[in-house]
Amino acid sequence: MFRFSLYFLITVVIGVFVLPFFYTVSPYELNPTKILQAPSFEHIFGTDRLGRDVFARVLEGGQTSLIIGFLAAAISSIVGLFIGINAGYFKGNIDRSITIIIDLFLTFPTFFLLLALVSYIQASALILIIVISITGWMGMARMIRSESFSISNRPFIKILKLSNVSTFKIIFKYFTPLLAPIFLISFTFGVGGSILAESGLSFLGLGINPPDMSWGSLLSDGKAVIDIAWWVSFFPGLMIFIITFCLMQISDYLQSKANQKELQLQ
Repeated sequence: MFRFSLYFLITVVIGVFVLPFFYTVSPYELNPTKILQAPSFEHIFGTDRLGRDVFARVLEGGQTSLIIGFLAAAISSIVGLFIGINAGYFKGNIDRSITIIIDLFLTFPTFFLLLALVSYIQASALILIIVISITGWMGMARMIRSESFSISNRPFIKILKLSNVSTFKIIFKYFTPLLAPIFLISFTFGVGGSILAESGLSFLGLGINPPDMSWGSLLSDGKAVIDIAWWVSFFPGLMIFIITFCLMQISDYLQSKANQKELQLQ
């Protein structure tokens, strides 16, 4: 299942960015003679209520959703990694201060915190990346902090500290490789979570604004005609499901491999 999910994910991501060069139908072109046409050979995903080609719009919106998802997850994972390592390595007052900050962020439900931030800012792809990153680093930080505590108590780390090896070298040469599996697991979860967060905000009208589009905004566009034109919402929703499902399968596989390696070390 892991290989299928990985290959399928790669295929979808490449397709979203490459197919627009071959499928040259404009996602913005209005056609009043082709309003709400069902999927056919001419329009394989059908058309929306303004006669626009849904397949072209799914490809265009997919680029926005994937860019937001991967960049937001990358930024939040790196921030969480940096904060978690510092808490686990230095301990003491630094750890207590970081723990308080994490707990304060976790006090507010993430999605409502997203809503609060976006409601005061004009949404764009860049703004959504920043906002989702701000609200998505806590899980990574907690996991890295816990693992860093364990690593810092290992004998070879204590020997390195007694030998006056620089903190920078210890963290980047010895901590980082050991934390890589957890980082990858959290990152894959983060990509799926970021895509869902963006989709949820766009569905509520607080995300990507027209004429730009994402899978969430396309899903929202179709809710008014869902009873007579199921395809307008179905295909963007299907793409969100496929991407998040594949990412969850990959994450589960990485987690199982990390657990097996941990058992072997014990």
